[in-house]
Amino acid sequence: MNVSGKYLRIALGATVIAGLIVVPLNFNRYGLFILSQWAVMTIAAMGLNLTLGYAGQVSLAQGAFVGIGAYAAAIMTTQGMPLISALGVAIALCFSVGWMLGYPALRVQHHYLAFVTLAFSTLAFLVFRNEDWLTRGIYGISNIPRPNLFGFATNRPLPFYYVCLGSLGIVSVMLWWLIRSPWGRAFVALRENPVRALSLGIDTRRYTLMAFAIGSALGGVAGTLYAPLTQYIDPVPFNLSLSLDLLMMVIVGGAGFFFGPFLGAMIAVLLPEWLRFAEGYYLMMYAIAVILLLVYSPTGILGILDRYFAERRTKMASALRAAESGPGTAP
Repeated sequence: MNVSGKYLRIALGATVIAGLIVVPLNFNRYGLFILSQWAVMTIAAMGLNLTLGYAGQVSLAQGAFVGIGAYAAAIMTTQGMPLISALGVAIALCFSVGWMLGYPALRVQHHYLAFVTLAFSTLAFLVFRNEDWLTRGIYGISNIPRPNLFGFATNRPLPFYYVCLGSLGIVSVMLWWLIRSPWGRAFVALRENPVRALSLGIDTRRYTLMAFAIGSALGGVAGTLYAPLTQYIDPVPFNLSLSLDLLMMVIVGGAGFFFGPFLGAMIAVLLPEWLRFAEGYYLMMYAIAVILLLVYSPTGILGILDRYFAERRTKMASALRAAESGPGTAP
């Protein structure tokens, strides 16, 4: 059963990947933009899922790191620098700032930590809006170029969608390896019981800082892709609402589940588009759907599936034990 389940998951994953590659070939410009936005937001949500879902550290600053990455890409690429250089700067900058932001997590927890990260998100937004010499303030930065990769231009929607999808694939593989490494197990131990993790010899201070730093760096990666995707940025998209949207993606999809951000970003980005047939009521329908989901399952969509499969395994194990003990107990 385990072997068949493994092959089923592999087949399902291969089908989804093939669909993401082949199906968009027939999409129009706007459809490709929405799918590209889904890939970008998934990367940002994966970073928050590492910080919140695996390490248990509440953060309302992920949108600010997306903004830092976006402005780094916009400023550097409009000055003629390649996007890969902007990506390196964004990762280094977000990693460093995220590391420093992790220090309050060593002192405060839960909603107190949320207020600290909220203050940083507000500070970052004020910098984006008021420092005209760097960000051009409310006028924003336009004409952001898309990169040439291996001699191929990505200025059209389909090639750049594949850039976003490929970046999501690379980040997914790296994060999959990280979560299943000793680092990932240390993050989970930190989330479950920091005191017990410390008693087992885990350096909780270092892993707390690393959770913030790596999650923030992934936000910078998402921002680096967001700038050439929209080809224009201003401070408005990077206010607190983006951090709240990313938090919702993680929680709705399933915090602490690897594929939670994928589903959460799909709901946050695609569901409003699917509900536009309702015209003025689609936002209300969207909000009600999210509320009902979280009331029914605080652990998100994947939490429902996890409970279902856990109950199924329990019933199968009970039936197997009953079958094995039946002949011995018969008169």
